Amino acid sequence: MKSDVERETEKMRSGRGAVAAVALLAVIAVTFAACGAEEGYMGKYYGSDTKIEDVKNDPVFGDYGRLIFPSDRYYDGTTLGDLRMLWYYRSDPAETVRIADRMREEAASGMQIFYDIYTDAEKSLDPTKEDTGLFFFRGRAGAPFAIVCAGGGWAYVAAMQDSFPQAQELSEEGFNAFAVIYRPGPRTAYEDLARAISFVFSHAEELGVSTDGYSLWGGSAGARMAAALGSYGAAAFGGDDVPGPSAVVMQYTGHSDYNPEGEPPTFACVGDRDHIADADVMRARIDALDRMGVPTEFHVYRDMGHGFGPGIGAAAEGWFDRAVEFWKAHGGA
Repeated sequence: MKSDVERETEKMRSGRGAVAAVALLAVIAVTFAACGAEEGYMGKYYGSDTKIEDVKNDPVFGDYGRLIFPSDRYYDGTTLGDLRMLWYYRSDPAETVRIADRMREEAASGMQIFYDIYTDAEKSLDPTKEDTGLFFFRGRAGAPFAIVCAGGGWAYVAAMQDSFPQAQELSEEGFNAFAVIYRPGPRTAYEDLARAISFVFSHAEELGVSTDGYSLWGGSAGARMAAALGSYGAAAFGGDDVPGPSAVVMQYTGHSDYNPEGEPPTFACVGDRDHIADADVMRARIDALDRMGVPTEFHVYRDMGHGFGPGIGAAAEGWFDRAVEFWKAHGGA
């Protein structure tokens, strides 16, 4: 019998053939025109017509620039303005430009925005660990931190769509936020998130963050990561024995597993037109946590499909603010 991870992965990867991928990305491009994307941000260093390759290869980013975007196998478009990621039906070009601009400005000022989570020796033994790390979106010095995990169907990391926007918004709320770049696949992704949490704890003073009341956020496959580490802790996946999160925030995932011995407060949301992550599966998990006495909050948004990200200009708009308030109510103040 297949696990829910295997079933959801099959749903998502069934579109990885060339014809299916092109067709889906074409639908995304058409859908975007009616999505009400944010307008007005013109860009200081980059613009909507800046080529994606020019951002990745900007000398200010050094070697980690290649990790800002996934392999071009998983996105369509050549510029920041026409970037469309596979399995994500909403994009916001202005937000993409704003994020890239912020990264460049901070990096150019000498601020460290990317951190390796593995040592050179570890990466030498396992070269796949080269493609991991944390992008840091700073908030107030000494404020709690969040780690945001993008989805990508265990095939790639859709950070520009599914973790950078949330991390940027969290930092603007005053929190310290990290977007994790991980090795796709349940085992390796969980291990990388466990290492990322351990890294932040062991470098908290250097990073200027508080480890009290931290939270884990994720969408799609990234929500599985956040939930699994929330359920069982970093040590269960090879990380250090550190406290668990004060809250988990999950978007659009079919993750159903939970720890009957205890779960962190959990906020979850999904669209009613999501054909990859079933709203009833998310509701069933939340109901199970409710029966355990775990604080929860659950929202199903009308007319929303899979991968709505921040949801600006759509029925899901406002979920982020609700999630922040939920975290604040459960240790993130």
